[in-house]
Amino acid sequence: MVRVKICGITRLDDARLAISLGADALGFNFYEKSPRCLSPSEAWGILRKLPAMVLTVGVFVNWDDSSVVALAKSLRLSAVQLHGDESEVIVSRCAKFFPVIKAFRTGPKFSLTEMKRYTTASSFLLDAAPPSAGSSIYGGTGQRANWKVAANAVKKFSVVLAGGLTPENVGEAIVAVRPNAVDVASGVESRPGKKDPSKLRAFFAEVARANHDLFV
Repeated sequence: MVRVKICGITRLDDARLAISLGADALGFNFYEKSPRCLSPSEAWGILRKLPAMVLTVGVFVNWDDSSVVALAKSLRLSAVQLHGDESEVIVSRCAKFFPVIKAFRTGPKFSLTEMKRYTTASSFLLDAAPPSAGSSIYGGTGQRANWKVAANAVKKFSVVLAGGLTPENVGEAIVAVRPNAVDVASGVESRPGKKDPSKLRAFFAEVARANHDLFV
């Protein structure tokens, strides 16, 4: 079954709704240039009110490993997502303490051989290509990832498919790629950081339909 991660959580109500609809994991963004960025205290205000069994993922971009681990420990996160240009060494050091989701942007120059270097990562998130060369935008663009590349990656790696997923295309994406999980932020929002309840419900309904078609 394809699992669901709802990313860019900034409000407790959104977190609770996502959980009630069947979210397997929630993502909390600590990248300062993201419109969904939370301070550690804001994140803790939400995290401390969530059920203990919910998987919580901290999203970091180009932090040093000691800072990632320190914050993840203090917030009692379940895993960390390294969404920048982190080296294999940084991933390996973080992986000693938490499962690591290493993200890649599937631009024209992206090759699956890059993933092979990150042997300590638990899984890989494949996102859309940056909007321009040298862009400081890491995720949340609403642009679609390269599904063909992702489908090839699934044959060898545990893959979380992100990038431009919406209620309208997530079912198609699951059938085409067959990822281990899907990750959505902007595709279920009314504005950055605020989830739209109707879009969330529609997204989960489409995931359920695709799962039924593939696995039942």
